[in-house]
Amino acid sequence: MKKLILILSLVCGTVAIGQTNYNFAVGLRAGETSGLTIKKSIGNGAAIEGIFGAWRYGLSATALFEKYVPVGSVSNLNWYYGAGGHVAVQNNRYYRYYYYDRNRDVYYSDYYYNGGIGLGLDGILGMEYKIPNAPIALSLDIKPFFEVNTHGGAWVSLDPGLGIKVAL
Repeated sequence: MKKLILILSLVCGTVAIGQTNYNFAVGLRAGETSGLTIKKSIGNGAAIEGIFGAWRYGLSATALFEKYVPVGSVSNLNWYYGAGGHVAVQNNRYYRYYYYDRNRDVYYSDYYYNGGIGLGLDGILGMEYKIPNAPIALSLDIKPFFEVNTHGGAWVSLDPGLGIKVAL
């Protein structure tokens, strides 16, 4: 199973740079981009990370290259920063917006979104703590991204996230 996860992360181009206190980790990230996260240390303070996300209207795959920097004299605590990209696939959506006028009369408008594909550029800045003598790493980060989609739209988000990983 570990080999399969490693192969999937390498195929998706997930690359990171850092001084992690483990060689490989798999876990979950909660945020706007929520889902399975896979991280592999590649030595010299480098690691590779991929986030495979799912939400109500689609799926995404994010690949990040990260650099890890120890936080002063606190062992097992690192800052990390990096960049990468993502691809997102969205399905069809239907919205109904309700609004009121001054007389409290109800109006609504319908909007139908016809799915599509989005491509984006991502950055990441965060802090990670590997619990000593336990195979658990906790992270808190902000992953700003810019995305364009096949409908000509653009999307910008700060995407904060909280992660927990099993470090192997």
